[in-house]
Parts: sequence; C-alpha cells; structure tokens
Amino acid sequence: MRSTIAIAALTIISIAGNSIQLAYSQPANITLSPQFAPNPLELKGKTGGAEAVSEITGQAVTPTGPCTGFANTDPDHTITLKAFFKQLSMEVESSQDTAIAIRGPGGVWCNDDFQGKNPGVTGQWLAGKYEIWISTYGKNQTAPYVLKITGQ
Repeated sequence: MRSTIAIAALTIISIAGNSIQLAYSQPANITLSPQFAPNPLELKGKTGGAEAVSEITGQAVTPTGPCTGFANTDPDHTITLKAFFKQLSMEVESSQDTAIAIRGPGGVWCNDDFQGKNPGVTGQWLAGKYEIWISTYGKNQTAPYVLKITGQ
C-alpha cells in the first residue's frame, strides 16, 4: 500500500521528451538527455535501511570517496543517461549527515562530504543506466533529502 501511495505521489511533466520535473520521487526511474530541463532537476526522497552500502556496491572506497552508511538494497533512484555528459553533478542536500553511492557504466562512485556534510559526485558521465543510493550513518535511520542533478 505504501509503495502505491509513493508512486501515486510521483508527478511527471514531459515536454518534447527531454523536460522532466519530479515533484516527489521515490522510487524514481528517469531518463535524461543533454540539455534536460529543468536544470537543476530535483528529486526528493527519504532514505535509510539496514544494508551496509559497501556490501551493496561491493566496494569500501572509490576514487571519489568512501562507500559508507546504510541503505535499502534497492536503489533510491535509477537514472538512464541517453548520451555522454561533458559535465554532470549529483549532489544531495539533507538536514542529516548522508552519503551517496552510484553504480553505472565504468564502475562505482561514492562520496561522503562534497559540500560540508552533503555528498556529491561530479564529472564526465558515460551514457547508460545508473543506480543511486542515498545512505545514513545509523542502521535503519531515515532522513529526508533532495538529490540535485545539474548537467551540461
């Protein structure tokens, strides 16, 4: 019943197949092309879980930071990039200390403190499917967050 409510709360507005606005998302499976709008795109959610992120991703540390915290086994968001992005940023804003883990083409990227206590990953991104987990430091602790995606 709860997942039905969450899915019913998902609002999608699409213009010419490229513009997507999500008023609330979880779970969120979206597809982005370069020049997407609105930019930044904001995905709101609530995270937390019992699984160690290092177990989910199979890595303890990545070039962008440690895979830390606890999340659900299923990703919070799945984003498919239709083309190569010269510059794409995924940054989390939360009142609680959170971390991010991303698994996609080319590997796994994790981060803890990109901007203060807020995590993020930025750089060039290959086309393909990306699974994203937002984690908290306490097992089964929950935290509301906003995932901001900015691209070029």
